Amino acid sequence: MNDLQEKPTVSKTTTTAVDIRNVSFNYGSTQALKDITLDVKRNEVTAFIGPSGCGKSTLLRCINRMNDEIVGTRITHGEILVENINIHDRSVDVVKLRRDVGMVFQKSNPFPSSIYDNVAYGLRMRGERNKGILDQSVQESLEAAALWDEVKDRLQESALGLSGGQQQRLCIARTIAVKPTVVLMDEPCSALDPIATAKVEDLIWKLKHDYTFIIVTHNMQQAARVSDKTAFFYMGGLIEFAETKRIFSSPSVKQTEEYITGRFG
Repeated sequence: MNDLQEKPTVSKTTTTAVDIRNVSFNYGSTQALKDITLDVKRNEVTAFIGPSGCGKSTLLRCINRMNDEIVGTRITHGEILVENINIHDRSVDVVKLRRDVGMVFQKSNPFPSSIYDNVAYGLRMRGERNKGILDQSVQESLEAAALWDEVKDRLQESALGLSGGQQQRLCIARTIAVKPTVVLMDEPCSALDPIATAKVEDLIWKLKHDYTFIIVTHNMQQAARVSDKTAFFYMGGLIEFAETKRIFSSPSVKQTEEYITGRFG
């Protein structure tokens, strides 16, 4: 099955949601990723860490082909599979791929419309017009994003009137409303205060029972708090990938230890 709008049937013998195989990626003539191989397990949180320019956000954007929007970029080698489907197969619809692999950005980006319309947007784009179904999905998504009780009496008000933390949780609700398989997060808490950050982190931990998360973060404490596994990148290469507890307590590579202890990067 090549249509990513509906979740494909996956063999019960595999627990891999995203399989990255020997991927190299270029911005023009500059190599940004060098032979990256890792597998992201279903219903886990995987953190990508490393200094600025190491390739972690580039790899994140490869997974839903966001880099396609940048002229001159290309995967020069390797392949990425989402639920056993090669995302660069000619039969894959990129719009449907991005529905199935949702993304939450560093800066919250609610649409300049109502709270309700923000959450319902993806469903309407998919062709859903039944108000009962839309109402139910909006409520369920806002509840899952721990935002319903704060906005249930304001659904027709502008989303731009929400606080920064509320806006980011709204963006999470908008992302999960279309039931993606994977949720990508690029520094989702970097613009938030500690209280709002804690709410988003708690949300990630709760939602991983229904979704697979990949999060890029510069915050070592955040990676340690929310992730099951951590991948450390440096200068376009994957240096180490292991369970988060091991990465932060007894890394196998000296570069990893130096980075997480603040001695470089």
